[in-house]
Amino acid sequence: MTPRVLIARNLPPSVVAQARALFDVDYRDRPHPLDATELRAALAEYDGALVTLGDRFDARVFADAGVPRARILANFGMGFNHIDVEVARSAGVTVTNTPGAVTDPTADIAMTLMLMSCRRAAEGDRLVRSGGWQGWHPVQMLGMHVTGKRIGILGMGNIGRAIARRCHFGFGMEVFYTSRSDKDLEFPATRCDDARALAAEVDVLFVTLAASPETHHTVDAEVIGAMKPHAHLVNVSRGDIVDEAALTGALVSQRIAGAGLDVYEHEPDVPQALRALDTVTLLPHLGTASLEAREDMGRMAVENLRAFFAGEDVPNPV
Repeated sequence: MTPRVLIARNLPPSVVAQARALFDVDYRDRPHPLDATELRAALAEYDGALVTLGDRFDARVFADAGVPRARILANFGMGFNHIDVEVARSAGVTVTNTPGAVTDPTADIAMTLMLMSCRRAAEGDRLVRSGGWQGWHPVQMLGMHVTGKRIGILGMGNIGRAIARRCHFGFGMEVFYTSRSDKDLEFPATRCDDARALAAEVDVLFVTLAASPETHHTVDAEVIGAMKPHAHLVNVSRGDIVDEAALTGALVSQRIAGAGLDVYEHEPDVPQALRALDTVTLLPHLGTASLEAREDMGRMAVENLRAFFAGEDVPNPV
């Protein structure tokens, strides 16, 4: 019998076509997360579901659904903190993700944010669009030259490594990082003991930790307070790893020079105090927003589903 699968969000057409060739698909062609009723139906009425960020399968959803018909949640994305994996596992539900496809596009966005923040590009764009630009002069909008500076990678996983590689080989930057163990890297790098020690060493701090209860607010007021006054923070991981209120306070008081954010603590809500600042570059979670990346992610999610229903080991279990 062909497995019945829910595709919970609008995806590239090629991904939907690939899924339809394999499964009996219900396609929810909408951009918004599943609501409470839809979350429970995903578990109760389907053999599996392809879900993504914002589709919050927490303990209450699993409890309300009872013994789930669904045996797999194939997450579209690397981050899976919207799914209670332990509860899913105890209910007999496999959870997968799409790690490899997100690495390079997310690292590219990190580079974009570093350059925009350090060179005040978003602020300059707003100045020109407003009609307020009065022409070039020698001390207008002076930012920080990134070549040769020090970067910190908070969490040297695949994305952190890709960012560090770009910074070292592209801009001659010196790499510092935190990790549970020393990494065998293709470029020189110095490991720091913790987030605070890392923040104190660098000119640009990249947040690339995986989201979990343990990493919530890892970048807190103490870590931000350890940063140099001219330093910039870039977050391409998950919003709740950074204490957004502490970051906003540091930017308002000019305790640090700037920040580039692609993720937020309570997406899609971004505090007005943060939106009002010229010293922060704000992107709408564009980390993997290229057609190639989203198609790759979709193919990986569909392959996880195919393997599961074929009785094979899934390629990307979490």
